[in-house]
Amino acid sequence: MADLQTQFKAFNSNIYLTGQSDDFKRAKEKDDSILKELKVVFKEKGYPIIESFKQGSFAVDTAIYNLDGDYDFDRTLIIDADYAPDDPVEPKRVIKEVLEKRNFKDPKIKKPCVTADYKSFNLHIDYTVYKVDQSYTTFLAIGKHGSRDEHKDWAQSDQKGLIEWINNVECYTGNGSKKRHQYKRLIRFMKRWRDVNFSDEVKKKIFSIGLTVMIKSQYTNQLSHQEQVDDLKALSLIVEGILNGSYLKYQSDGKYRVSVQLPTLPYRDIFQHKTDGYSSEGSDKNIGTQFRNKLIYLNDELKKAIVEPDPYEASKLLRAVFGNCFPLANIKKNENTPYSRTGTSA
Repeated sequence: MADLQTQFKAFNSNIYLTGQSDDFKRAKEKDDSILKELKVVFKEKGYPIIESFKQGSFAVDTAIYNLDGDYDFDRTLIIDADYAPDDPVEPKRVIKEVLEKRNFKDPKIKKPCVTADYKSFNLHIDYTVYKVDQSYTTFLAIGKHGSRDEHKDWAQSDQKGLIEWINNVECYTGNGSKKRHQYKRLIRFMKRWRDVNFSDEVKKKIFSIGLTVMIKSQYTNQLSHQEQVDDLKALSLIVEGILNGSYLKYQSDGKYRVSVQLPTLPYRDIFQHKTDGYSSEGSDKNIGTQFRNKLIYLNDELKKAIVEPDPYEASKLLRAVFGNCFPLANIKKNENTPYSRTGTSA
């Protein structure tokens, strides 16, 4: 069996978008400036922002360089329930107006958030609005532009609890911090695998939070007793656990849906989709079937790499599924395919 931990460590470094990167710092400058303006406008409207925090991959330290060069930044805005407007879409309209004035192209009010792309910088930004009551219960502003009253709501949700669940180390025995580092590396690896192996249309529906929840749950169940750092074996166990778990739902036509429940309020199905205007359990069957088929292939290649005695041949198998940001082992420097942060040839 080849020891490829050095290659996995380098792979992580190649794809890991940290808070110290120039790209992150530039995105953060934009975010800070917008947040400052939003605080002023919200206060003028009568419902001042009392708290704000990052969410998404930057909040839990699992961000990676995207293949298309875009950077995603998710921001939560919290207002006092006593001052919150009855219409949950109202503060989202305010956000949209601010973004329109700040060189963002076509900001959109979606059901859970306001989303926009910056015109002169590869920055995609999402804002969600919550209200918090005196018992510290938070409610997400649900609804989009033109929604009827029955499709708008302040829905109970626990975004902070989700972040804490992801970051929690108490579920691990032994060196919890060491295991959390590994668990988050595995998330980055699987996010890059998704980005390399699926079309743009499909990969955006294989949600990062869905991958994160599945990996965290399987890691807790299968690897909490292990101390030795072996990302290849850990990843193989995770993938096999996902395939053998209850996430992939067989359908009568031979296809599959992927279904993952949030571990915190509102405990909804992360992959729930709508068919003919009605919510259906799990993902679209095309998404679920592709996800399962490619997971099976990934599982096979990981197992081959585990038993392959030649580190170079094993690393070739892994580069084929993870892209050329995965370095080859035991090969002359001038024979390595050059890579960029996005995983495409330089």
